[in-house]
Amino acid sequence: MKSNAMKSTRIFNSPLFALGFRAFFALAGFSGLILILLWNAIFKGELSTANYFSTTNWHAHEMLLGYSSAVIAGFLLTAVKNWTGKLTLNGDQLAGLCLIWLYGRIMPFYAGLLPDALIALVDFAFLPLLAYHVSKPILQTKSHNNLIFIGILLLLALGNGLIHAEILGLCKNTAGFGFQFVIATIILLILVIAGRVFPFFTERGISGTLIIRKPLLDHFAIATAALVFALQLSEVTGSLLALAAITATLVNSARLAGWYVPRIWYVPLLWVLYVGYGWIIAGFILTALAAYNLVSLSLALHAFTIGGIGVLTLGMMARVSLGHTGRALRASNAIAISFVLINLTAVCRVLLPIAFPSWYSAFVYGSTLCWLAAFALFVFVYTPVLTSARIDGQEG
Repeated sequence: MKSNAMKSTRIFNSPLFALGFRAFFALAGFSGLILILLWNAIFKGELSTANYFSTTNWHAHEMLLGYSSAVIAGFLLTAVKNWTGKLTLNGDQLAGLCLIWLYGRIMPFYAGLLPDALIALVDFAFLPLLAYHVSKPILQTKSHNNLIFIGILLLLALGNGLIHAEILGLCKNTAGFGFQFVIATIILLILVIAGRVFPFFTERGISGTLIIRKPLLDHFAIATAALVFALQLSEVTGSLLALAAITATLVNSARLAGWYVPRIWYVPLLWVLYVGYGWIIAGFILTALAAYNLVSLSLALHAFTIGGIGVLTLGMMARVSLGHTGRALRASNAIAISFVLINLTAVCRVLLPIAFPSWYSAFVYGSTLCWLAAFALFVFVYTPVLTSARIDGQEG
């Protein structure tokens, strides 16, 4: 009996590893700080290190497949438990998956000491393993409407594989395609999740509100976005890309307007999500302009990444963490300020360079400071939340 009890004892038996959002949102928060601090030092020439990735590719990879994948893991491991009623990873197994993610961030700095193939394998392994653990409760409960998330995780893994394939010399010119593919997949994942959570969150956050669901519009919004990304991946530009981007802009604007309630502006946990979706729409507008070379395509890229992914992930982490620790769904003043700062990050990186192109370097530096301040506030406020037990005494 004693030996059985010892076998069942979890090494990582703490609130941090009670449910996926806790550990992975903590990792995302700290990585959002550390990765940008490192990138700023490397970009300014203050730090030079050996790396498996080239400098620019390291920055892109870590923000997309490091930071963003941590947020996705935390959200899906938590949401799938709600959707299926089945337990997802916790304790030792959750800690193990976190370690694989962490090794993926650290090992590229040991290029030359470790085989490139090992570095690639450890980083690549994370998403397929996450897909496997997410798939188990979905398949057990035959929750077929959630199978899409398994597919999306595998598509992200495919994009990551294309990046590593070029670095390892297995393929030529696949890394750029892989990065574009990953960005497109993350944006499409956000659009899918938005249809599930925006109406629900709005109804919960504003009493007396009823959002009319429009499944056909939801499907059309996602389809038009997918078409834009498919054309870009096929290197189609000009009028065809512009028309597709304008269509995606109009349809997604109509979708967002259908959920909109003016009172969201009194609820930071809501307006941050709506503004984040607005940055995705801005990305489509800038894509249409870039198709005619009116603006740099980099601006559209950063509207999607800093604006869409950055703003929405910070907002989702803040909201989900409160709800799943039994706390009131009210953002503190510090977190409301962090929401403003993360949006200023996108304004400095995307909009201001259009108006004042000669000040580009200053705006990039300003965006870096705003990002770091936003994530410093998130880490300060949410580390105690994520590492302590639910205040209502329930599990998770």
